[in-house]
Amino acid sequence: MSYDALVISAHPDDAESQMGGTLAKLSDQGLHILLIDLTDGEPTEFAEAGVRAQQADEAARILGVERLTLGLRDRFLTDATGTRLQLARLIREHHPSFVYGTGEACVHPDHAAMVGLTRAAVFLARLGQWERVPGGELLADQEPWIVERLFFPHFKMEPPWGEFAFAVDVSDVYERKRLALAAYQSIFRPKDDRLLALYEAEDHYYGRMLGVAYTEIYRSAAPLLVDTPAVFRPAPHG
Repeated sequence: MSYDALVISAHPDDAESQMGGTLAKLSDQGLHILLIDLTDGEPTEFAEAGVRAQQADEAARILGVERLTLGLRDRFLTDATGTRLQLARLIREHHPSFVYGTGEACVHPDHAAMVGLTRAAVFLARLGQWERVPGGELLADQEPWIVERLFFPHFKMEPPWGEFAFAVDVSDVYERKRLALAAYQSIFRPKDDRLLALYEAEDHYYGRMLGVAYTEIYRSAAPLLVDTPAVFRPAPHG
């Protein structure tokens, strides 16, 4: 099945916390989005094994997206060749125009591995002649696929960004993002969770900077190209 976008993350809840509002907006526009969780995020602090997977399915339902889990080990993710090829195969299978991945990370080692994995997978997916490459059998039976854009949302557990390429106004769908994150009671406290407060504070901070209530910020793997500067919305300081 083809998808308009793939979102590649280390754990269930990563995509929702980074870009849950954007996902809600894209699904409302009729785009088909697949979340790819490399691990199941187990063990969790507040639930038995398997509960987080159920909560991840509920969060995806709330946002109007689909998801799959690759079953790699939480806490032990590395930028490994086999994982690069596995992700490249999924890109070639699902033909996305856009791919999103965790942006520059240093706090959580699983998140830190994601930048290299995602960049490599997008590049490897576009290459042919895999039947001539030792170890390239996983891609040899597929046609190359070129992704149009690779974007990186900011992961809010990580240090803040001083610069970013663009922001998405998610004010009108922010309650959906809250509901999706609230589904994860295996990892977030029902009341006054510190991480949820941090995540929302960042979205609100960058939103107020741009004159709206909430935004999600992104960096781009390549410069942004538009047909006309008229596509940009007004900003408080021009």
